[in-house]
Amino acid sequence: MNIKTSDYAISESKSVKMDSFSTKYDGKLEKEKGLKLFDELLKKLQDLQALLYADGSKSLLVVLQAMDAAGKDSTIRNVFGPINPQGCKVVSFKNPNSVELAHDFLWRIHQNVPRKGHIGVFNRSYYEDVLIVKVKNLAPKETIKQRYDHINNFESLLNDEGTKIVKFFLHISKDYQKEQLQERLDIPEKLWKFTMSDIEERAYWGDYQNAYATVFEKCSLPKNPWYIVPAERKWFRNLLVAQVLVETLEAMDLKYPKAQVDPKQIVIP
Repeated sequence: MNIKTSDYAISESKSVKMDSFSTKYDGKLEKEKGLKLFDELLKKLQDLQALLYADGSKSLLVVLQAMDAAGKDSTIRNVFGPINPQGCKVVSFKNPNSVELAHDFLWRIHQNVPRKGHIGVFNRSYYEDVLIVKVKNLAPKETIKQRYDHINNFESLLNDEGTKIVKFFLHISKDYQKEQLQERLDIPEKLWKFTMSDIEERAYWGDYQNAYATVFEKCSLPKNPWYIVPAERKWFRNLLVAQVLVETLEAMDLKYPKAQVDPKQIVIP
């Protein structure tokens, strides 16, 4: 029983209300079957990544966005951990440094776009420049307004040049975030992940939800869809992301290069 991934996609701009999207999977697929399906998808993903690498003409960019403690790191570890690291690179975008701030907001992003044959994973991304920058009023409103068009044009450029983009928002509730943050306080091995900024950012929860809604309204295009992932069931979160990736790579019409020699004519001494 495969998931109908299109049910979770926003492929064209429309009015978005964040509370209309569920944060928990409540479908008919049982967890045991879901875990088995996930293992099967991982094997397909490994094969498709090898094919992408061999084909060498296209690349895949995966954008992961979420509120704090939604499970971005866990998703990356579970979905991308098993594939060949030679063909996959994860980039985490923190606050821009002085050199990056001296350039346009996409400058540091473009340098990290995956090369042909590779998969790139952005843990947070250029969307921060219309999320936290908007919520914290770090740029003029007119500048932020222009950035939605810049982002759409940037993604169109990447598409035209052979880089397919898939964007995931790991959707959780404020109550669930509280549980996850409390777990960081309660479990010694997770305490290092907790910072006071986690508490400070919770005060802006509503503002962030509105900012994300605007992103989905303005930057959801058929070629570059956003997937709203109900992330409070971790097994389903991983499953949905893996299935979208498999479907995306299968649709890229990848092929192994033509052989340079006739194996029947080769004798290895």
